[in-house]
Amino acid sequence: MSSTDQTDTAEASGLSRRDLLVRGGAVGLGVAAVGVLAACGASSSGGSGGSGAAGGSGSGGGAAGGLAKVSDIPVGGALATKVDGKPVLLVQQTAGTVTALSAICTHQGCTVMAAKTDLECPCHGSVFGLDGSVKQGPAPSPLPPVDVHVVNGTVVAGKG
Repeated sequence: MSSTDQTDTAEASGLSRRDLLVRGGAVGLGVAAVGVLAACGASSSGGSGGSGAAGGSGSGGGAAGGLAKVSDIPVGGALATKVDGKPVLLVQQTAGTVTALSAICTHQGCTVMAAKTDLECPCHGSVFGLDGSVKQGPAPSPLPPVDVHVVNGTVVAGKG
């Protein structure tokens, strides 16, 4: 079909070539906007960082019904898992002491991941210490703690 035929067909349906181009562009922008918003929203991946961290399972799964074995969490690092379906980072700042932090960035809700010596948000560059404190913004506040405890070398969700 020639461009003249296409124009005639479009104009016969009540749309000018300009209307078609404007509507086509609007559709393209809408598709692009969805992709950008998805990148800024909460991520469902339990991503891993450079410290050997790996995604784990939710509460009730993992190591013997727990979240992870203490021995699987790098000393001076973190391991990603989920508690009640929400991303969490199990942190072992010093050998034998495990804490947990929400892995949801306090900036715009992206999933924070473990890096070599800290926790990083891949979306906008926020960096958190292993204690959850903000080392570099734009995150406005620290990562909140999540209750966990250790039973026979296994990290379990909830207060001990």
